[in-house]
Amino acid sequence: MPRPIHVLTGCTAVGKTELALRWAEAHGAEIVSCDSLLFYRGADIGTAKPSPAELARVPHHLVDCCDLADRMDVTQYVIRARKAVMEILARGRQVLVTGGSGFYLKAFFAPVADEVAVAPDIREGVRQRLASAGLASLVEELQRLNPAGLGGLDIQNPRRVTRALERCLASGRTLGELQAAFDALPSAFADLEVRLCQLVREPAELDARITTRVEQMVRAGLVAEVRGLLERGGLKENPSVAGAIGYRETIDFLEGRLAESDLTAVIARNTRALVKKQRTWFKTQLPVHPLVPADSADPGRLFAAPV
Repeated sequence: MPRPIHVLTGCTAVGKTELALRWAEAHGAEIVSCDSLLFYRGADIGTAKPSPAELARVPHHLVDCCDLADRMDVTQYVIRARKAVMEILARGRQVLVTGGSGFYLKAFFAPVADEVAVAPDIREGVRQRLASAGLASLVEELQRLNPAGLGGLDIQNPRRVTRALERCLASGRTLGELQAAFDALPSAFADLEVRLCQLVREPAELDARITTRVEQMVRAGLVAEVRGLLERGGLKENPSVAGAIGYRETIDFLEGRLAESDLTAVIARNTRALVKKQRTWFKTQLPVHPLVPADSADPGRLFAAPV
């Protein structure tokens, strides 16, 4: 029988951290983070990272594993998460994956990255061509390499066009061939039984929690944290963190683009917009799974709730 791992997800501010700790304590589990911001050391308040006391309650993995200057992408995440999961299982412990970062979360159920390795010279050549000849030149080259068409590629999006051309040049295959090969890939966790549930709250209740959470972050020193990260360097060079809600608004405040009196409200507003996107992602990108009301969640039966 495939060994089980458990995945607890839910929108930002729904209450995953405390429930995950309680479940892990009750079941002898270790926690593997699936939050794209908890990787980075020093980014604590704005990411709602578990406190030192919370981290001490249960062994955690993939938290504080990178400096801001490092980059974590989904390919690296899958490698590290797979290693952590297998080591935990080898110790005879249970695994609880928790977080709400959709693309990383999906890696437990489906392939999320292909096997095409793009050499640095190809990447640099495409970058230079984009800078000198423009996006239209890259699209023209893609059309030449893909006589059957570009499928649903957004040819107005420089990042997607660049990546598509890099992959075609590196592999010698068309976009259609690359997509077919990708669709045939198994999930990195296909040999395990992945049990998923989602923690949910009523919208009005979650809105109130978001307001409270943002107010607490600001009181706890969010502005000082971001100022310190900017002074030490590396924050702006890490778009994952610098562009994250809480950090981008605080950077705007520190650089004079946002009034201090508006900071909390803008972070809360943007967090609610993120939650709306998360709800759609969980519904459309993940397999059918139980929805567990946060107010009545029982750690003893968390993954036994009906779908």
